[in-house]
Amino acid sequence: MNIYDIEINSLQNTPILLSDFKGKYILFVNVASKCGFTPQYKNLEELHKTFNNKIVVVGVPCNQFGQQEPGNSTEIQEFCEANYGVSFLITEKIDVKGTHQHPLYAWLTSKKLNHKKSSSVKWNFQKYLVSPEGKLIDYYFSITKPMSSKITKHLKP
Repeated sequence: MNIYDIEINSLQNTPILLSDFKGKYILFVNVASKCGFTPQYKNLEELHKTFNNKIVVVGVPCNQFGQQEPGNSTEIQEFCEANYGVSFLITEKIDVKGTHQHPLYAWLTSKKLNHKKSSSVKWNFQKYLVSPEGKLIDYYFSITKPMSSKITKHLKP
């Protein structure tokens, strides 16, 4: 299985075809509205706008860390737009770990599936960067800012 075969829906419950993003980097970030790292939405939007020809930012709402994403789809979308002007892609709310882990996060966190490295999602706003060829590059803990050189070095000429 490769990253482009995984099915996930948008916040509006329409299918997102990850294969549409072939040729671009993809940054997956598990997001939450009531977290100390929530202001990173602003930096994720900056990354999205600054490098939109090279990267697709995908926010993935998750309520598994401190119940910090309690909202439904409408509430999440309204929060993101009203507070941070978010225009990047937001998926349906999913589990990023545990028994009901979504296949996307199974791929991102399992070396057996991504052929790069295994990890566990420690908290909201952990980031996973995938190459334009669909290979996992690396993951970054919540404290890594979206515009960090650890991420942007891949996007600059």
